[in-house]
Amino acid sequence: MKNIRVILCDDHALIRRGIRDTLSDASDIEVVGEAGDYSELRELLRKLGPENPCDVLVLDINMPGRSGLDVLHVLKDEAAPIRTLIVSMYPEDQYAIRALRAGAYGYVNKGGDPAVLVQAVRTVAQGRKYVTPEIAQMLVESLTAPVTEQAHQKLSDRELQTLVMIASGKRLSDIAEELMLSPKTVSVYRARVLEKLGLANNSELTVYAIRNGLVAS
Repeated sequence: MKNIRVILCDDHALIRRGIRDTLSDASDIEVVGEAGDYSELRELLRKLGPENPCDVLVLDINMPGRSGLDVLHVLKDEAAPIRTLIVSMYPEDQYAIRALRAGAYGYVNKGGDPAVLVQAVRTVAQGRKYVTPEIAQMLVESLTAPVTEQAHQKLSDRELQTLVMIASGKRLSDIAEELMLSPKTVSVYRARVLEKLGLANNSELTVYAIRNGLVAS
């Protein structure tokens, strides 16, 4: 039986090392490549090519340049054969459903049990979705409960990313550089976020983000 071939994509080298060490302890999983951002991931996938296909991409959401959600959309549009497991520091209730809708096969929290990560990789490699009990409960509630969507759930992926970064204390110029966008474009995203959430300034935006668990207080 062949090993499950995995690529890691996270901009923090120490976190990649921790994930790699966790997965390497499993005899049936082999980490065949690492990337720190989308451009490195693209180059890695190109080098491996169809003759050395990978089974699972372990992907972070919050990365410089294209976010993990952006990468999911690109891979989905390209009908890429690799299956993606999101491993994020963000709580399930904020990003899991959004990630699954974007094409992810699973979502686990970085702070969780390492055994869960191994189980998730094995499940995704088999072509099955992996969800934690918390996400399963959210999915059930979304099907059975009346539609009471929170305001930020109506934001686009890029608008939500901008909201979180502003609420984390980053300046527009820093956000523009990190996302590889023009400051004007980021300002447009900020304006859309304020309008959709009915907020007046960055202070109100930050309070909203903290109250809704989008960033730590």
